[in-house]
Amino acid sequence: MLVVLKNSWALLLGMLLLMLGNGLQGTLLGVRGGLESIDSATLGYVMSAYFVGFLVGSQITPVLLQRVGHVRVFAAFGSLVSAAFILYGAFVHPAAWLVLRLIVGLCFSGLYVVAESWMNHSATNETRGQALSTYMVVQMLGMVLGQLLLNVGDPGGYDLFVLLTVLVSVSFAPILLSSSPAPMHETSTPMNVKSLVVASPLASVSMFLLGGIYSILFAMAPVYAVSQGFSVASVSVFVTMVFMGGLVFQFPIGWFSDRMDRRQLIIALTAIGAFAGIFGSLFGNSFIVLLAIALILGGTSTPLYSLIVAYANDYLEPEQMSAASGGLLFLNGSGAMGGPIVAGYLMSRFGNHWFFVIISTLMLSICVYGLYRMTQRSTIDVDDQAPMMPISVRSTAVLTEVAAEIAIEQAEELAIEAEEEAEEIYERKDFGDDEKDGTDESLK
Repeated sequence: MLVVLKNSWALLLGMLLLMLGNGLQGTLLGVRGGLESIDSATLGYVMSAYFVGFLVGSQITPVLLQRVGHVRVFAAFGSLVSAAFILYGAFVHPAAWLVLRLIVGLCFSGLYVVAESWMNHSATNETRGQALSTYMVVQMLGMVLGQLLLNVGDPGGYDLFVLLTVLVSVSFAPILLSSSPAPMHETSTPMNVKSLVVASPLASVSMFLLGGIYSILFAMAPVYAVSQGFSVASVSVFVTMVFMGGLVFQFPIGWFSDRMDRRQLIIALTAIGAFAGIFGSLFGNSFIVLLAIALILGGTSTPLYSLIVAYANDYLEPEQMSAASGGLLFLNGSGAMGGPIVAGYLMSRFGNHWFFVIISTLMLSICVYGLYRMTQRSTIDVDDQAPMMPISVRSTAVLTEVAAEIAIEQAEELAIEAEEEAEEIYERKDFGDDEKDGTDESLK
C-alpha cells in the first residue's frame, strides 16, 4: 500500500479533489432546484442527462485519445467541466442545467479514462490490485466528503458553484504536473448484448436494472430530501449516508462473494434492499429511519456492480472477460439513463415516497429473476469462481478491464496452487504405499 501511495499520491490527490467536486455538484443541483421550485419530473430529466453524457463519453473518448493524446484530452475535458460548474450558477434554468449536465457527464467519462489509464500505467503487476482498491477508496471518500461541503455555503447563492469550479481546477495541477503521458490503453470491443444474455442472463438483466437503481439513488436522493422539507444540513447527511453505505459494505460483501454462491448473495442483497425501500416509503417522516434506510440502500446497491461482474466472469473464458466487462458497462449506463426520468415523473405525480417504491421494485425484480435463474442453471463450485475485484459504478472500461485482468491472474494463481497441492498429496500417497509395501516385505 505504501508503494502505491508513493508512486501515485499526486494522481490520488487529484482524483480526491475531482470527486469532491463531482460529489457536491449533483447534490447542489438537487437542493438548488428545490429552492427554485423546479418540480421533480423536470429535475429527473436534468439528473438523467449526466448518465447520457457519461455513456456517450465512454464511446468517443478512445477516439479522441488516439488523435490527440491523454494530456490534451484531460486538459480539454477538465476545462469544460470547470466552465460548466460555474455556469450552473449563472444560468439557473432546467434547460441550461440539462445541457451542462450532459457536458459534465461526457467530460467526466473522459477524465476517468485518463486517470485510470495513468493509475494502471504507474502500477506494477505486484501492486495493481492494491492500486485498484486504493483508487476505489479515494473515489468513494471524495463522494462522501463532497456531500458535507454543501454546508460551507448558501445553496441559494453563487459561492458553492465557485467552490465547485475551484476544486475541479485545482485537481488538475497535481495530476498534470507529476504524471508522465500514459500509453494508450487499448480497450477491447464490448461484447454485444445478445452474447452477454446468452453467456449470463442474470448478470445482463441485473446490470441493466442496477443502472436504474444507481442513477435514482445517487441522483434523485437530494431531490427527494428537499421535497421532504429537509434542511440543507439534513440533506447533506442523508445523501452522505447513501455513499457511506457503499464505502463501508463494499469489501465485506466482496469477502462473502468469494466464499459462497454468488447468486444467493445477489438475491440476499436485493431482497434486503427491496425491504429497506418499502420501509423508507412507509416511514418517510422519521429522519433517523431514513438515515438507516439510506445506509442500507447504498450498502446493498454499490457492491452489486462488482458482484455482478464477478458472477458473469464465472461463466466466461478468460479471453472473454475484458469484452464482457465493456458490454456490462454499456448495459449499466443504458439502464441509468432512464432511472431519474421515471423516478422524477412518479414522484411528481404520485408523491415523494415513490423514490423508495421504484428502487424497491427494481431491487425486487433482480431478486425474483435471480430465484428463477437458480432453477435454470446449476451452481458453480465456489472453488471455481473467479475472484471478485472492487469496481465502482463510476468506473470506465479501462478500470473494468484492469479488474478483469487481475481476476484472471488471481484465478490462474489459484489454479496453479491447487495443482501443486494435488501433486503433493499424490506424491505423499505414493510414498505411503511404497513404505507400506516395504514393511510388508520385511515381515515376510
